[in-house]
Amino acid sequence: MVDFAQARRIMVDGQLRTFDVNDMPLLDAMDTVPREHFVLPGREELAYIDQDILVSDGAELRYMLSPMILGRMIQALGIKAGERVLDVACGRGYASAVFRDLGAQVTALESDETLAAAARQSLNAAGAGDVVVVAGPLDQGHAGNAPYDAILVNGAVEIRPDALLQQLAEGGRLVCVIGRGRAARATLYVRSGNAFGERALFEAAAPLLAAFVQTPGFTF
Repeated sequence: MVDFAQARRIMVDGQLRTFDVNDMPLLDAMDTVPREHFVLPGREELAYIDQDILVSDGAELRYMLSPMILGRMIQALGIKAGERVLDVACGRGYASAVFRDLGAQVTALESDETLAAAARQSLNAAGAGDVVVVAGPLDQGHAGNAPYDAILVNGAVEIRPDALLQQLAEGGRLVCVIGRGRAARATLYVRSGNAFGERALFEAAAPLLAAFVQTPGFTF
């Protein structure tokens, strides 16, 4: 039997702290939220490995990002208690549970109702049943609970997520991974009026989200 409390401590000390995740409330949250509740049933022993983990078996694959990458991305958002957060491509809801533990008001978005239902079940099991889970197109966000102070995109994009950016509040932040393979970078956007500042944060590979794939253009 895996000692999951010990596995969380090893994850925090051996993966997060060594990758410049040093925000104490975030470290405490990731040391508290039971990551094993957010994987496919029967795969709990894989929950704390330093890899992206497949968490869906539907038509569109969905992954829970590795602790190192996810921790750095959440840290970049600088979440404060009471802020509104949109968790895009939430999978089974792990990042949403972390945001909730940080005191945020969380909306979790998935592309189909089956996976959204699985997220609700996992969140309830982890004591985070007050997270609002909705289903809909990932690239369109969820305008019903906007504006958001922070948006996390759990995966890589090839195009700027403009519809999501428009759902940010003034001063709101969005973090995602832009690009494929070695060219990919975790990137932070910050809203100022109708403009969006953009800053590359660190090299980070992540599974590409189909909703944000670049459509090939015409050639003449």
